[in-house]
Amino acid sequence: MKILVLNGPNLNRLGTRQPEVYGAVTLSDVEMQLAEHAERLGVEVECRQSNHEGDLIDWAHEAADEGWPVVINPGGLTHTSVALRDALAEVADGAGFVEVHISNVHAREPFRQHSYLSPIAVGVIAGLGTHGYTLALDFCARRNNGNG
Repeated sequence: MKILVLNGPNLNRLGTRQPEVYGAVTLSDVEMQLAEHAERLGVEVECRQSNHEGDLIDWAHEAADEGWPVVINPGGLTHTSVALRDALAEVADGAGFVEVHISNVHAREPFRQHSYLSPIAVGVIAGLGTHGYTLALDFCARRNNGNG
């Protein structure tokens, strides 16, 4: 089974952008941790990041067509993109997706407290730092293997 991990705008700046909010771990660090964890779980993980909304939409379409579950940190698109929501709706109807946020978006600025994606996500993980990705990977692996 393949699980697709998508990261949206600015997540390529992890480790340097606002480390007081997002920590010092880089996206490469996260991807290495996920690859190691996926191996232990016996699943394949593929990580992708883009600062372009259309790339994320195309990748969501690919996941829907292939039947892959998705772990997504949509970054700022969480609060603005109906188009990404529409693309992920197909994933939600299939293998499902988990929305991940490194910071606790509910304890931040009011505009960050609304997500267009949360209502159709299988689950949302926020505020647990980059560990949220590992938890989401665990969940997707178990759910799509019939164990959760």
